[in-house]
Amino acid sequence: MSVEAAFANSAGHAATGRSTQASMDAIARTGRSDGAARSAAIALSDVDGAALGAAAAAKARAGEVQVDLEPGRYEVVLEPGAVSDLVAGLLWQGMNGKAVAEDRSFVKVGEQQFDPAVSLWDDSTDGRATGLPFDAEGTPKRRLDLVTDGVTTGIPHDRRTAAACGTETTGHAVEGGERWGALPADVRLGPGSVCDSVAETTEDLVLDVERGLLVSDFWYTRALDPKTLVYTGLTRNGVWLIEDGRLGAAVSTLRFTQSYVDALRPGAVLGMSRATQSSPRAIAPVAWGSSSLVVPSLRLASWNITGGAAG
Repeated sequence: MSVEAAFANSAGHAATGRSTQASMDAIARTGRSDGAARSAAIALSDVDGAALGAAAAAKARAGEVQVDLEPGRYEVVLEPGAVSDLVAGLLWQGMNGKAVAEDRSFVKVGEQQFDPAVSLWDDSTDGRATGLPFDAEGTPKRRLDLVTDGVTTGIPHDRRTAAACGTETTGHAVEGGERWGALPADVRLGPGSVCDSVAETTEDLVLDVERGLLVSDFWYTRALDPKTLVYTGLTRNGVWLIEDGRLGAAVSTLRFTQSYVDALRPGAVLGMSRATQSSPRAIAPVAWGSSSLVVPSLRLASWNITGGAAG
């Protein structure tokens, strides 16, 4: 997808720019299970369709025989698909200038709200970014640090939300911003400077889990409480038991009810992978040009499983 955009106003300000994104979702299905793999990049040549297809097929085959799981809190390794949903929820419902201005956000700038292992930033000026170089109000994009070593450090603003909060726009206006607020477009989650638990791959994270779950994706996720960011949703495209550092039986679809903020609280992030995945997922139903999330796998101390697909 290639997007060319231009902005001009009566004050004489004008800007033009272009964003390009190639993305692919590979989906494989057997009689009882699904597998998926996805990737996004600036150039189509950087997306390996054969590798994605093989990964999706392997997951589908590995999930054919499933067991049920009792509700409870489980240590989890979330693959990038699930982490993307978690990060998108944090941004849309909380790290959003409109939500902050209306006092319905969990955000407290300057406080240690997350594990020191976590840093989160938005940077459409990064050479790997797929977004436009300016926002829907013509404001040039620049890097915005949202979380640094677990401390909340920034909030995306457009002109409207900046005025309401007594600050300046950060260049995050989107079309329909009066409804959706100010949102980032090229988000990265990575280790904080004090993170000492970075593994090379998802498989390496699994090795350190005594008993837990490996989760591929979440879907049908809905916020129950915007202040605490309690979400409910379902797993998708594969869940497996982890026992003594080894993958065990595949697990049938699970429902969770979990605060996304609490899942990343200080002491809750036990590790993350160095390997990352770029997803074309939009933060909200609207975007300005292309958008992407680049995230690793995460090992988290606790995730609240409340039932199966039926509730």
